[in-house]
Amino acid sequence: MTTATPLILQELDEPAARRRGIRLILLRDNLTHPELPGNKWRKLKYNLLEARAQGHDTLLTFGGAFSNHLAAVAAAGRLYGFRTIGVVRGEESSPLNPTLAQAAADGMTLRYLDRDAYRQKQEPTFQADLLGQTGPAYVLPEGGTNELALRGCAELVTELSAQISFDALCVACGTGGTLGGFLAALSPQQQAVGVAALKNGGFLQDDIKALTTAAGQTVSAPWSVQTQYHFGGYAKFSPELLTFIQQFQQRHGILLDPLYTGKLLYGVLDLLNQDYFAAGSTVVAVHTGGLQAWAGFSARFGQRSAWWPDVIHNQEVK
Repeated sequence: MTTATPLILQELDEPAARRRGIRLILLRDNLTHPELPGNKWRKLKYNLLEARAQGHDTLLTFGGAFSNHLAAVAAAGRLYGFRTIGVVRGEESSPLNPTLAQAAADGMTLRYLDRDAYRQKQEPTFQADLLGQTGPAYVLPEGGTNELALRGCAELVTELSAQISFDALCVACGTGGTLGGFLAALSPQQQAVGVAALKNGGFLQDDIKALTTAAGQTVSAPWSVQTQYHFGGYAKFSPELLTFIQQFQQRHGILLDPLYTGKLLYGVLDLLNQDYFAAGSTVVAVHTGGLQAWAGFSARFGQRSAWWPDVIHNQEVK
């Protein structure tokens, strides 16, 4: 199970970087694997190998109705011969949104839990009862973050370092697993910056420390989680963010998503304007994929033109 293509690096000509001689690069990890783009593939890689080693033929995992992770696990199951079960937060609806419809088309069996029951998903007794209903399965956490996921994410740093020298590596954070994986492979002379995609994301600092400790990682690079670019919380976004995504696409020909990468690049450019990064340094931001969510949002909120955010007008999406 290897990545399908070399890393694609795209330089971004942005005034905020040019002003201080900073080389700003977007790592297009969304293009690395043809059907499992971005960090989801990296998180799954060693988990799939472990599931096979343990003799499992079924993967069971959790996610919301527009989850990139559910979509990725379903695709991985189809590609690598696993049955997949997705436990979805919330009530079943018909017709399925595009994310869940694609997961089902990839062979995933969908089960639904109300939000109160879903909160118990990490409890051993709850998982035991669930597996009693579904049969044996390799359980992947929501978002795919565990110790094996960190190992897969660390490989991105190794691959990137083989291509260029860089000073800072920036990534969006949901559960913190991708950033946690990066930390094991960065040197003390490099820094990592996470941009939290959810509100009140300060807890990610402790979660990432716990993850890296559990994985036996030695962290020597300075790092931070920026919590001020969530735009209202997870899966929430505003006209300001959507306008930024549209303008970024017009400038660079690259589409970002409103859950993760849009918030990441907005944050990175704002930090550049604040002189957060050293003059003359090389800053790499990681495009982790997630573009499948646009189809789901279009189905949910409607689509009036080729550029989806036109439907928002001046109202915040809740």
